[in-house]
Amino acid sequence: MFLITEQPLDTHTVEAAVAHPGAGAIVTFSGVVRDNNLGKNVTYLVYEAYPPMAEKVMAQLGAEIEAQWPGARTAMVHRVGRLEIGEASVVIAVSTPHRADAFAACKYAIDRFKEIVPVWKKEVWAGGEYWIEGSAPSAEGEVAAVQRLETTAD
Repeated sequence: MFLITEQPLDTHTVEAAVAHPGAGAIVTFSGVVRDNNLGKNVTYLVYEAYPPMAEKVMAQLGAEIEAQWPGARTAMVHRVGRLEIGEASVVIAVSTPHRADAFAACKYAIDRFKEIVPVWKKEVWAGGEYWIEGSAPSAEGEVAAVQRLETTAD
């Protein structure tokens, strides 16, 4: 299961997609919208993606994980549209025969997802908004960009 959706995410459905009799462990990651980032009180987030491309890259990432951790099964679902504080934006589940591999593979999955899957995030706060660029910008770079946006908005 590699899916971009506008619907709320259900961790149990994602976990069920990787469950099988040989799985000794299933590790699930849920990315949840928080109310703050870089000193700003975030009001909500907006995610955008081109589903055919994003889902293809997600499937490639799943194959990469399954090659690196024999016996692994991976499922990923990312939500697009407006998400409120506390809502899940991404759910990734990985099953493997042993727990250490499941933890390692799931961590790898979300880290790599943020690097390569074409999903874009806009943070909205009182008086402004900011599209997050790239996979893991430095805090200093994001702060400077937000400050530039605030300066030009005045």
